[in-house]
Amino acid sequence: MRLIYFPAWLLVTVLLSACASVQSAGDIAQGRQALFEGNNQAALGYFQAAVQVDPNYKYGTELQEGTLSFLGRAQYLNGDYARARSTLEKALAQHKEDNVARLYLGLTLARQAETQKSLQDIDAGMEGIYDFLDYQTGSFRFSFVRNWDPGRDIRSAIESDRAMIASGKIDWPALIADGEWIAMQTEREPDLRLKPTVHD
Repeated sequence: MRLIYFPAWLLVTVLLSACASVQSAGDIAQGRQALFEGNNQAALGYFQAAVQVDPNYKYGTELQEGTLSFLGRAQYLNGDYARARSTLEKALAQHKEDNVARLYLGLTLARQAETQKSLQDIDAGMEGIYDFLDYQTGSFRFSFVRNWDPGRDIRSAIESDRAMIASGKIDWPALIADGEWIAMQTEREPDLRLKPTVHD
């Protein structure tokens, strides 16, 4: 029998990395719960802790989001738009397909009165979320778990908002409020879809 030896430093590195991932996952899970409860200040603390442990950690399976993405959202929801912008830009540099982060970046720019740039990011973020939801709904339509966006509430809101953007007649308070709602509802979907559908 042939024994395989691993260098001690490699084993320690692997174990530390695994521990960091577990800690980041726990901080993000608690931060998400705080966001859902409207406790944005507590969420900010959890996401800051997650970034300190592992700024490159990705949370979730289908809807993968990085620690910087969560931190940027919490900064936005706490009204710290300058930091939110910087953090969300870094998050998108790491993961260009994070459409929720792109939507939040657009909302942040809107809050900073950079309307033209904000519309590009809001529209692109909403389009990406819409396409993602459509794909997930099609992929899991025969699954035993709840479909993504089953009543099409998120996608209907996106259709309405993207039509407004295309028209050029922007109701900014409504667009910002809708964008925040769309982002939060999209964030809730992975948790909600794990609840089995009940049939009569």
